Amino acid sequence: MFFHVILLFLSLFAKGEKPLCNIMESPEYPLLSKDGDVTIGGAFSIHSSVMMPSMLFAEKPEPLICSSLNLRELRFAQVMIFVIEEINRDSSLLPNISVGYRIYDNCGSRFLSMKAAMALMNGQELTAIEGCSGQAGVQAIIGESESSPTIVLSRTTGPFKIPVVSHAATCECLSSRTEYPSFFRTIASDYYQSRALAQLVKHFGWSWVGAVNSDSDYGNNGMAIFLEAAEEEGICVEYSEKFDRSEPAKLMKVVDIITKGTAKVIIMFVAHIEMNILVEQLILKNVTGFQMIGVEVWITAVNLITPTSYSLLGGSLGFDVGKSNIVGFADYVVKEFWETTLPCWVTGGNTPQAENNCSRYQDLFPFKNYNEDVSELRYANNIYNGVYAVAHSLHSLLKCTEKQGCEKDQTIQPWQVVESLKKVNFTTKTGEQVWFDSTGATAAKYDVINWQRGPDGEVLFKQVGYYDASLPPGQQFVITDKNIVWGGGKTEKPRSVCSESCPPGTRKAAQKGRPVCCYDCIPCAEGEISNMTDSNNCEPCPGEYWSNAERDKCVLKVVEFLSFTEVMGILLVFFSLFGTGLTMLVGILFLIKKDTPIVRANNSELSFLLLFSLTLCFLCSLTFLGRPSEWSCMLRHTAFGITFVLCISCVLGKTIVVLMAFRATLPGSNAMKWFGPPQQRLSVLAFTLIQVLICIIWLTILPPFPYNNMHYYKEKIILECRFGSAVGFWAVLGYIGVLAILCFVLAFLARKLPDNFNEAKFITFSILIFCAVWITFIPAYVSSPGKFTVAVEVFAILASSFGLLFCIFTPKCYIILFKPELNTKKHVMGKTASKSL
Repeated sequence: MFFHVILLFLSLFAKGEKPLCNIMESPEYPLLSKDGDVTIGGAFSIHSSVMMPSMLFAEKPEPLICSSLNLRELRFAQVMIFVIEEINRDSSLLPNISVGYRIYDNCGSRFLSMKAAMALMNGQELTAIEGCSGQAGVQAIIGESESSPTIVLSRTTGPFKIPVVSHAATCECLSSRTEYPSFFRTIASDYYQSRALAQLVKHFGWSWVGAVNSDSDYGNNGMAIFLEAAEEEGICVEYSEKFDRSEPAKLMKVVDIITKGTAKVIIMFVAHIEMNILVEQLILKNVTGFQMIGVEVWITAVNLITPTSYSLLGGSLGFDVGKSNIVGFADYVVKEFWETTLPCWVTGGNTPQAENNCSRYQDLFPFKNYNEDVSELRYANNIYNGVYAVAHSLHSLLKCTEKQGCEKDQTIQPWQVVESLKKVNFTTKTGEQVWFDSTGATAAKYDVINWQRGPDGEVLFKQVGYYDASLPPGQQFVITDKNIVWGGGKTEKPRSVCSESCPPGTRKAAQKGRPVCCYDCIPCAEGEISNMTDSNNCEPCPGEYWSNAERDKCVLKVVEFLSFTEVMGILLVFFSLFGTGLTMLVGILFLIKKDTPIVRANNSELSFLLLFSLTLCFLCSLTFLGRPSEWSCMLRHTAFGITFVLCISCVLGKTIVVLMAFRATLPGSNAMKWFGPPQQRLSVLAFTLIQVLICIIWLTILPPFPYNNMHYYKEKIILECRFGSAVGFWAVLGYIGVLAILCFVLAFLARKLPDNFNEAKFITFSILIFCAVWITFIPAYVSSPGKFTVAVEVFAILASSFGLLFCIFTPKCYIILFKPELNTKKHVMGKTASKSL
């Protein structure tokens, strides 16, 4: 066979004849066509489904049978013809060139898309001269309406560099100039729509959505971009399912997942035909109550409006291109189209189309006088702009001028049209500027559409906002919430969240193994707050603040100090003043009875000095109460240290006096000569000055100071006095302890001396109480929290002061007040005299 072909070619060349190419089958004729000097092809799914013949591979398959008229696609074909006729009437654009068209119906089939592409490239001639090297049958192709068939069309025509201008193919994959160098579109890619969908969902506060897409290039690419954008916006997707129109099992799986899902908002990135099929199944399952979010392919599809579909699709939101605003088109679709375009309405026609049976067009006839859908027709402007873009590129290539016309004889190659389209920039009659960016697309502009019922019960596609990618960030998206009808026709916006919002005072804690939108609300810990809804973290309060009970606000910490007004402070003030008053009464009593033997016998000068020092001891306890300040902190510890040393010095002096007095009664002793009143005063002064010197050194080097203690309690501030120098504090306290121990030892030694006026045993008991109080004070002071530390110190001061007052002065006061008969010199000296005998 091969040699026969070689011999045939050799014989043709020997005869000087040019070889011919014969088409193997009869040419595929377009559904609608018109001859012209230049021809623009078109490919639309005027029918939406096909009946597949049996494939036995034993005989030639029967042709595919198209069914289910798609009125919207028919309108697209009508728009294309209308625009071409308008261009032919325009004397300024292609003035002496007639534009023809060949429109094919691919019936929603990719097989027929490829067949239409081949037919548009080959033309309708049965033979081709010069080895099939002639130019393509059309200068450009308008179509298709879906991305997947457009990809088939573009890849088929791509090697021949025939430009394809789509009005509705939005797949981002078509933006690749490497794979699709001759592809253009008068609509933006899904990159913008997918991201705008994520912004729309975020705008309404929906963080939990379902997602369904067509298992095609259009659906898969668009959904991938949406999922990426949704993650950036913090939106979680409960499920992401896809299906194809030819896979019933996957379709039913999607219906089942939607029914069982908890997300009330569903993103439907589904092609027009798949949406029809899915809606039918959802209605059969009586699925309602979902907020559907749609894309431009189906959101304004009139054929989705059925008596039962509004229960499912009512309130749907989505993006779409603007409405048609082509002047005269509504009249054209009911008059000129039927009279001039369809061969069955033309008598005596002899075109190849006229030879076909009129039954081929019979399902179009019912729409002869129907134009009610024209006002809602979308994408018509895109087709309008696409056809005009091709016309302007041809106008430029043919070097047309309004006066001289165009160069008709010039041969136009497809690649030239591609290059010319890249440079197109014109303004349409409606004022819209048309140009193509580096990816072959136009600027992204969408209307936000909402399914609503009109006054007469009809379904309206109402615009409630818009999206314009050409505007600055923050101004691209505008929507009017109050005009929206929500899913199922409701007036209240649905909620779609995996977990309810966490109120202020709590934080979100992710649930293990689930998306980030699924979380538990955990109350903030003490000292931490969250003052916003859905906080991811709780913020700690500043140092002087603490969280309130609700954990949503930082409030000033409770300031704690031992105040005069609280119960404990009042009791301590009472006992302090009571001790002061009691001491003063004893002093007054001793002053009144100063000449009595019992007062004089017990060294009245030291007794008065001791009562004075005890008064100061009682009063110095008051310096420990109230808010600490710089002066009060220095005063309280120094006053305490000095007054107590003065007090113990007096007691020590009285103890020494007792010892000296006993020794003075011994024969030949002159002990009292060495410890008379001057020496007593000097000893008290010396002991006290030592403490004064210690306090001065302490105050000079590191004095006590007020301090806000925020470490002991987290929820409150303890106002306390820090020692400044711990050595200074313990030196003051230690010096008091040394004097007390010395006094105790001397008093203990003198406790059994044989005198009625002997105070040694009372001093011993009082110093024993004093030491016991202060020994127990140290661990209690260290371990007591907050204001109780001060209370323990004040208690120790009062207890030791009362101990000295009661033990030393109670016996004397008892005799003075209740046993005056014993307050005589005879009684005071009697026992001593008898013992000496």
